[in-house]
Amino acid sequence: MKEIILLKEGEIAIKGLNKRSFEDAMVRNIRRRLKPFGKFSYERSQSTVVIRPLDEDVDFDAVEECVSKIFGIAAYCRAMVVKKDFEEICAQTMPYIEEAMSNARTFKVNAKRADKNFPMKSPEICAELGGRILDAFPNVSVDVNAPDVIVTVEIRQDAAYVHAGNIKGAGGIPVGTSGQAMLLLSGGIDSPVAAYMMAKRGIKLAAIHYVSPPYTSDRARQKVERLCEKLTPWCGDIAFYCVPFTEIQEKLRDNCPEELFTIIMRRLMMEIAQRIAEKNNMQALITGESVGQVASQTMGAIVCTDAACRMPVFRPVIGMDKTEIIEIARKIDTFDISIEPYEDCCTVFTPKHPKTRPILAEVEAAQNSFDFEPLIAWAVENTELKIIRYADTL
Repeated sequence: MKEIILLKEGEIAIKGLNKRSFEDAMVRNIRRRLKPFGKFSYERSQSTVVIRPLDEDVDFDAVEECVSKIFGIAAYCRAMVVKKDFEEICAQTMPYIEEAMSNARTFKVNAKRADKNFPMKSPEICAELGGRILDAFPNVSVDVNAPDVIVTVEIRQDAAYVHAGNIKGAGGIPVGTSGQAMLLLSGGIDSPVAAYMMAKRGIKLAAIHYVSPPYTSDRARQKVERLCEKLTPWCGDIAFYCVPFTEIQEKLRDNCPEELFTIIMRRLMMEIAQRIAEKNNMQALITGESVGQVASQTMGAIVCTDAACRMPVFRPVIGMDKTEIIEIARKIDTFDISIEPYEDCCTVFTPKHPKTRPILAEVEAAQNSFDFEPLIAWAVENTELKIIRYADTL
């Protein structure tokens, strides 16, 4: 029995004249992700990508797991390739769908006849094959409205494809089709979720993290690198920038009002992030901020933070409850790492009573009371870069 994988386009299918560029990007992403699993051929037809294994020992389960996390794919399934002969289709369909039918009570047959030279029309295929399935599996019945299993037969130019239902894909649009952005990755629960949500909208991600030794440990940095590794199945390879932040925090502690420490620190983080982003042709920043969650994420604090930014700041979780964020974190398998108790630089020198309604003029005056520019330039110059590759996580 010969099997293939069918990938169904989602939002891409309704694009206009630029549809081809989205399809090309999605196929490139699929090729890169599947490279560790063997050799494949790729065909595109009618908003469907057909993946054919060229090796005999392909692990289809691993391939399915991989494509389930590639953005741009609305649904996918394994399908059996059969000769375009109705009796042959019926004979091979029964054993192929046996496992799916064993747990079902209802089914329906869906036929798509792309090859109009095939002697039977779609309704005839549905009726005849449905009757054969009822004979083979007497414990199931037909339900055309809400069936447990949909048996699909696609009659194409080269062969017939048979599969027992689609599996929901990652959705969204292909990574890389919406430009590049820099993610401020703290190591908490929220920022990996923000990364996932923006990658789903086609943004190619880099990540920036701030370390303050000896106040923060190597384990805190390793934790964030592991979060990046967890994100690569969804986002692809990630450029990871690690910024030395100790001296900036110490000078900030010694020269600025304690209650404004967190706000000014965030403004300096934004400044460093956007300088590195601009050097690498990135067009936006991404954070995991959620309104009202902590003192630095009140409306007033966000106004003060944004005033330091020259490029857009995307905050995809801004209106989400913590429980909603945690649900996504569990889905993308970052939650358990995020809650590991290693201190990051955001918890260093935390003020006892941070100002929740800061006034921009006061914040700017406090920040300008000390010349941070040499420290910012030094931090940018001494930032370390590491590429977190998807293939290395397998």
